[in-house]
Amino acid sequence: MKAYAMLGLNKAGWIEKERPACGPMDAIVKPLAVAPCTSDVHTVWEGAIGDRKDMILGHEATGEVVEVGSMVKDFKPGDRVIVPAITPDWNSLEAQNGFSMHSGGMLAGWKFSNFKDGVFAEYFHVNDADGNLALIPEGMDPVAATMLSDMVPTGFHGVELADVKFGDEVLVIGIGPVGLMAVAGTALRGASNIYAVGSRPVCAAAAKAYGATEIIDYHNGPIAQQVMERTNGKGVDRVVIAGGTVDTFAEAVTVLKPGGVIGNVNYLGSGEFVKIPRVEWGVGMGHKTIRGGLMPGGRLRMEKLAKLVTSGRLDLKHLITHRFNGFEHMEEALLLMKDKPRDLIKPVVVLAEDLY
Repeated sequence: MKAYAMLGLNKAGWIEKERPACGPMDAIVKPLAVAPCTSDVHTVWEGAIGDRKDMILGHEATGEVVEVGSMVKDFKPGDRVIVPAITPDWNSLEAQNGFSMHSGGMLAGWKFSNFKDGVFAEYFHVNDADGNLALIPEGMDPVAATMLSDMVPTGFHGVELADVKFGDEVLVIGIGPVGLMAVAGTALRGASNIYAVGSRPVCAAAAKAYGATEIIDYHNGPIAQQVMERTNGKGVDRVVIAGGTVDTFAEAVTVLKPGGVIGNVNYLGSGEFVKIPRVEWGVGMGHKTIRGGLMPGGRLRMEKLAKLVTSGRLDLKHLITHRFNGFEHMEEALLLMKDKPRDLIKPVVVLAEDLY
């Protein structure tokens, strides 16, 4: 089969590989639509998880089931499904302990394009199909549904990690697609003022549509300074980090009130250490909590998030700014995520001709 892969550090391109085999609990899926992610960029061009040779990229997809294993009960060939970016092993001890995303080891629920071939291929393998696939609800656009694979659950998990409550003032750092979903999740959780950090006009407009009350452009000065000016020196109750670097934590800690929580879902692709300012962290005793987590995957998560869309609570239309028809556009879409032109939020490559 044809696939688009990481060939090595700083190299990506087309390869031919054997179609994957299906285990008794698994499924083989043909993609309907796929979306490249900044994580793919970190993986290839920053070497964030180390060198990989001929590893198929991609972890965001909707697809059509073409084969299921003998023990799969709830899915059959022909089903159109949402495939989460994180596909845990649900019988693992880590899953039983409440941390399914780390089943088999730290971050090991993230299989696609980490230590297993991803979804940018004519066919891809899904482990534990009954636990990791979700049917696309009737009437939902399979192209828009790709946002449920990673962007929506990751942004929402940042909100969960920060434990946003009614009336909280919240800072969301980074308003790419994940940050935009953090803004949306923060608004759904009942926050009051939502300060969203970003500079691209298309992202700022989408952040406003999802509930941001103010946009902070980091080009206009340090984020912490701008936030403290807007909050009369009091800071914010919660921070969600969905963009930036290892240095971004210093800004977040500085503006966080004692008793506040930072939820980080940003993939830190480079840097050896996260920098936390000593004094602003209360010299270690400021009751300022930092939580970082990989988003939960699995079927139940996908089904619940899909209900938010079908009920009208969440509108995905602002996220997809670039749509390509045909597998041959895969590289073009990925390079958009690498270069991030100012009119970009998220590209999607549509592979099923009936969806063109």
